[in-house]
Amino acid sequence: MPPFAHRVCKEVPRHAQRHFSLPVSAMKCGWMMERASEVTAMDLYLMQHGQATSDAENPERPLTDAGRAAVQRVAARARAGGVRVGHCVHSGKLRSEQTARVLVSEIGTESSVEARPGLAPNDPVAPTAQRLRGVSEHQVLALVGHLPFLDRLASLLVADNEEAQVVNFRMGGLVKLEPKEDRDGFAVAWAIPPDLT
Repeated sequence: MPPFAHRVCKEVPRHAQRHFSLPVSAMKCGWMMERASEVTAMDLYLMQHGQATSDAENPERPLTDAGRAAVQRVAARARAGGVRVGHCVHSGKLRSEQTARVLVSEIGTESSVEARPGLAPNDPVAPTAQRLRGVSEHQVLALVGHLPFLDRLASLLVADNEEAQVVNFRMGGLVKLEPKEDRDGFAVAWAIPPDLT
């Protein structure tokens, strides 16, 4: 993968802190810091929700049977590869919550699943990116969400450009971002698309 230039985000504005919060245990580990570390310490898993019903079928848009099965296959593949997450956040929409619960049933703990504001499909990604860049102690987080949010977030974290499209997300697919070795920011480590499981 080619190297990408990445701007260090030195300040986390107070107005951004309310958009992406975590439990007290996570806050103690750096989520509430106002100054970002020079080198990010987080392994980050991004997952687009599984296939959901249409609005016409059900306005709440739960996962379809096929969508749930795809997420289960991807999660099982990740578990077989040794993936474990300490915390999982989702947008609060039913399809992302159901996806998150299926994911953590394989690679996390049920108590680690939480809805967080600021992760809806068209929410701005900068506040979340600033939080993720500011983690100073090693953490493993899964974030389950939607397009175009995930596409823009990954692009900002990796290429410092929301429009870069560094990953082609698939419904129910899992992408790992990991800290760059010698500088701030993230790199794409791997992806598990549902059609390869």
